[in-house]
Amino acid sequence: MTVDIWEERFEPNDTRAKTDIRSEWERDYARLVHSSAFRRLQSKTQVLGLGESDFYRTRLTHSMEVAQIGTGIVHWLKEKHKDDTEISTALPCSALMNTICLAHDIGHPPFGHGGEVALNICMRDYGGFEGNGQTLRILSKLDKYTEKNGMNPTRRTLLGVLKYPASYNDTVQDSAYGELPNQRWLCKANKQLPPKCYLDDEQAVVSWIFNPLTEAEKKAFIKLQPNKKSGHLKPIYKALDTSIMELADDISYSLHDLEDAIALGMVTREDWDAHFGPVEDNTLFSDCGLKATDIRNKLFSGESHSRKKCIGSLVHKLIISISVKNSGLAQATTHLLKWNAVMDQAPKAMMDSITKLVLDKVIKSPNVQQLEFKGQKLIIELFEALASDPERLLPLSTKHKHQQASTDAGKIRVICDYVAGMTDDYATRMYEKIYHPQKGSIFDRL
Repeated sequence: MTVDIWEERFEPNDTRAKTDIRSEWERDYARLVHSSAFRRLQSKTQVLGLGESDFYRTRLTHSMEVAQIGTGIVHWLKEKHKDDTEISTALPCSALMNTICLAHDIGHPPFGHGGEVALNICMRDYGGFEGNGQTLRILSKLDKYTEKNGMNPTRRTLLGVLKYPASYNDTVQDSAYGELPNQRWLCKANKQLPPKCYLDDEQAVVSWIFNPLTEAEKKAFIKLQPNKKSGHLKPIYKALDTSIMELADDISYSLHDLEDAIALGMVTREDWDAHFGPVEDNTLFSDCGLKATDIRNKLFSGESHSRKKCIGSLVHKLIISISVKNSGLAQATTHLLKWNAVMDQAPKAMMDSITKLVLDKVIKSPNVQQLEFKGQKLIIELFEALASDPERLLPLSTKHKHQQASTDAGKIRVICDYVAGMTDDYATRMYEKIYHPQKGSIFDRL
């Protein structure tokens, strides 16, 4: 049987049983859901800290919801564009979309963006750290399904999770980083944000992902523009599957985090009114064919079923506002680069405004930021302890990898991989075992 070039794997001798009737995308899906990196998402913070309640979302439940929305978008687009053969045949199947969406956050470290900033500080002189770049690294190198090639997913799966197709070295701007105090964890996080990129160590696998593209496509696909938020450079373009995944992520991030915030009382009816203004003057919702008063009353009725139904209807409204359009990459001849999923302007404006409300009232709230800061401190000090005497402090399997690394940068990257793969709870217990006199025992099993 001839294998499509996008179904190929980096390790070509990835044999399958003769009785295995699954598609290559279904094999990718199976490998992901059975991986330890995926399971660890159940103990990584999404927005609200773990242990606050068993009701609120974790990275795992968030990823599952993104996958459900992502496949819903694919079903909608296949129906919407059923008469356009070029678009309909380019769209991913459900197994592939599920895999990309479920995998999109597996590279994120413990303690959310606080942990990401902390690891980028620790890796400043060794190639930096970025959560999406770490996702590619886990899939293609670190996971234990193969000896050296991680889960060894298909080329199209890896292209789909490659949110930012440019390297750290090409995107980083040293001028974007603020000064670091002697106690590095006391830095201002918004002055230490990493660029949106893949890590330099993954250049070989990225080059392999790009093999089917023409030279003109490759050059255009990695075009950069300034990122106002971080001060670094950022890739302009993304592949078709990535654009669907990102829309699913944005929908989930805005509406499901809003649902949690309302249930917790972090966003009130008064907050909603202050943000959106008088309902009779609000066009964000009416432009989408919705009644602002109905939305507000259902979200804050006090009845959880009313809120849930309202959130569901908003998710549906956003999904059916999505269509496939030309990506703007003029040199694109490959369908996966030629097309992107795009949300109509009015629904996107509504979604973005809800996202800003969640950002202002939840993400930027002192309680959430204090927890992020604590995670930032914990990760930096834990990293510094492990790096100070790795032969003494690393667990045996990680120490073996550290010894095998041939360069100082490679050795530090092993420590970074170890810390990035920790759950919030594991990192906390490891920190306490090393730093707290009353904590830890030789009989502890982390």
